[in-house]
This record gives sequence, structure tokens and C-alpha cells, in this order.
Amino acid sequence: MNSLGELERSVMDLLWAGGESLSAYDLQAKLAAPEGLGRELAATTILTVLSRLENKNFVVRERDSRPHRYRAAARREAHMADLMHEVLGGANDRAAVLERFVGQVSNEEAETLRRILAGR
Repeated sequence: MNSLGELERSVMDLLWAGGESLSAYDLQAKLAAPEGLGRELAATTILTVLSRLENKNFVVRERDSRPHRYRAAARREAHMADLMHEVLGGANDRAAVLERFVGQVSNEEAETLRRILAGR
């Protein structure tokens, strides 16, 4: 599973939140905003990050327009589920990891898990 660096995560957060495809310039402006990173980044930096994310299969480049637009390849929830599976896959004792995880969830989250498991 590919992990995300800080800037990659910031870009993905914007793509996941918006649900729309964005150009590197759109992302540059959003990252510069106070609610983004709050700092100016060069367009080439954003393009490099997008290229890396594309290589990691996190984003899809839409080539039918100029400048190219990028969108998340999958929803945030799919990425988070993949991370959870990666952690479980690396555990020697999966049951112990699951037990520890379930022991730390709220009552509401536990009820959600019960409902999901009952639907299987």
C-alpha cells in the first residue's frame, strides 16, 4: 500500500472533499488559502505531487482539457479501508488487533459494526 506524504495528503484531502476534478492551478490556489496549507507553492511542485499520486494510483489525470484536470481514483473511504487491511495483513495475531480495535470504538461505532456484520 502506498503511503502519502504531507503534501500528497493535502492534495488528496482537497480532491476527496470536492468530489470534482481540479487542475494544478486550482489546487495551487486552494492550498494557498488559509483553510488549505496557507502557503504558496509553485505550480511545478503541485504538478510533481500530482504525477507521484498518479503513479501511486491515487489520482486519474483527465487529458481531454488543458490544463489537465485531476480527480481522486477512489473515495477516501476506500483508501482508509485499504490502510486497515494493510495493518491487519501485517499482524501476526489478527484477532488480537481486531479485539484491541473494537475495544476502543464508541458505542455508536460498535452498533454500526454490528449492523454491518449482520448484513453479511
